Amino acid sequence: MVFNSRPDLINLLKRLTTGMGLLVSAVAIAIQLMGAPPAIALGGPQPPLSEPAPSFTLPTNTGEGTVSLSDYQGQWTVVYFYPKDFTPGCTLEARRFQRDLPQYKSRNTQVVGISADDVDSHAEFCDSEGLTFPLLADSDGSVSKAYGSWLGVASLRHTYIIDPDGIMRARFIGVNPVVHSREVLAQLDDLQQG
Repeated sequence: MVFNSRPDLINLLKRLTTGMGLLVSAVAIAIQLMGAPPAIALGGPQPPLSEPAPSFTLPTNTGEGTVSLSDYQGQWTVVYFYPKDFTPGCTLEARRFQRDLPQYKSRNTQVVGISADDVDSHAEFCDSEGLTFPLLADSDGSVSKAYGSWLGVASLRHTYIIDPDGIMRARFIGVNPVVHSREVLAQLDDLQQG
């Protein structure tokens, strides 16, 4: 196979990885439908609520080159894990978070996305979709594992809300990308008013 340009090769790679992202999502849905207990979801044990969230420092495509959970001390943080850049569900989910970003900012909340994709993939994804929040590269899955959100080769679609003191306050395991950002905003409102 001969490629006439770099964009041709990139487009082929995107089509191939879309299939992998869809497969990971289908397996996650199938296992969840079979009834995994809530404390141990597909991906492993979940971090306990009302306790400190697992700390992390990961490379990113924005700012100083790395982002740590502690960078957001003093504000709410939405940490969402997703399988793969450029896949349909992940793209839709990221677009919804970006669309609602002013509402998150008005709630003193930072949105952070994490997947196993590398920094270059994240940079292309952000450029392609106009994303202005950081995407972090968890290439070895260590942070995804700490959050019970790892399925062998990719992060699962899980989201966590962490309060300004670094305490885990909410988690979302069965995520529907179409409505997920609105669900997170509603949960944030409940937590911030309570």
